[in-house]
Amino acid sequence: MALRRAADSLWRMGVRAAMILFSALLALLAPAPDVQAAPAASHLAADTEARWVPFELTGNQIRFRTLLNGRWVDAILDTGVTDTAVSARFARAAGLKPLVAGRADAIGGSVPLSWGAVDRVEVGGLVRTGGRIAIIDADPRVTGAAPVDLFVGADLLAAYALEIDYDAQRFRLLSSGRMPFRGVTAPLRLAGPTGLYLSELDIGGRRYRPVIVDTGDGSMVTLTSAAWRGTGAASGPVTTAIAYGLGGEVESEVTILPALRIESLPASEVELRIEPDTGFSARKGAAGRVGGGLLRRHRVLLDPGAGRMILAPAARGDWPVTRSTSGLMVSQRGDRLRVLHVMRGSPAAAEWQAGMEICAVDGAPIPAAYATSPLASWSTGAPGRTVRLRLCDGPERSLTLARFY
Repeated sequence: MALRRAADSLWRMGVRAAMILFSALLALLAPAPDVQAAPAASHLAADTEARWVPFELTGNQIRFRTLLNGRWVDAILDTGVTDTAVSARFARAAGLKPLVAGRADAIGGSVPLSWGAVDRVEVGGLVRTGGRIAIIDADPRVTGAAPVDLFVGADLLAAYALEIDYDAQRFRLLSSGRMPFRGVTAPLRLAGPTGLYLSELDIGGRRYRPVIVDTGDGSMVTLTSAAWRGTGAASGPVTTAIAYGLGGEVESEVTILPALRIESLPASEVELRIEPDTGFSARKGAAGRVGGGLLRRHRVLLDPGAGRMILAPAARGDWPVTRSTSGLMVSQRGDRLRVLHVMRGSPAAAEWQAGMEICAVDGAPIPAAYATSPLASWSTGAPGRTVRLRLCDGPERSLTLARFY
């Protein structure tokens, strides 16, 4: 469970940005060119219902190990990826050759990729032989401290029902039309040529459609600025945060929604990201996205073939929002913390700037294992606590933590 402990500590550090936005990585700008590959053929094993795949949550992303061309690979289950992709690093090691160049629309902008032929991909009871795979140079900031080499997308998943049991941290693939548990049913469909999973949300009594359902996005809910202005809920404090997509760094506004609904299923205390109207959701004609941060409060069945998403409350249906009380989003670089972003309206807003480096917290130097140490909790500590932060160029500053959004 080392990955899970590391991820929890990263949230406490305020480096959520390093993990949150890896969604819809490969929404193609144009149809993929033909690749000289064996025709793709997929099937489910006869015992697929028994083939649960264990996973760990890191930054609310579903990470697991599976087989690609007979090699074990670390993977993310990502319905926001329209075409399954492999890292260029793994492709080189496995002898997967880039054959045809292309481009994809991603969080942060357009990115280059290559297409190659693949022999065999296995995910639980699903086996696909032949077909193509995208090859990408994945920015390590997108997936946090632990590298990932395979992004399992809608081209593999959409023909089947995907059941995610967040309580037991396992998932499986079933024949479309199966209903293994009871819950609230919401519409789910695939968007034409993009292959994105689309559903609906109700905020303040207003229905928002479509919204992208993205298991690879670690955030809870994202809305476009236009959709947010129409909620009638735009009265609470709003701050800023950054995140990383394959297309680069993205800054968005962040607030906390007291409540929303997916059909008749309520959710309270939901972190909302407000994306510019030039952002990814708007470019795909969507009002926003539902990410793993909200999905993890439920048992989930995604079955676009049957036109439905089924949600049932999980044991941790009240999974709390982790809020920064410092306003400093940082990442570790050796024996120091580098400030990535200073959140608007936060206790740090007046005196801190991105690029500053911290070498000690309350007199304690930054250890190599900082991410998994108790020291990392200072950034989301109790309001009213004063933290002493020593800058690497010498002076020490005091920062009093506060609830600011």
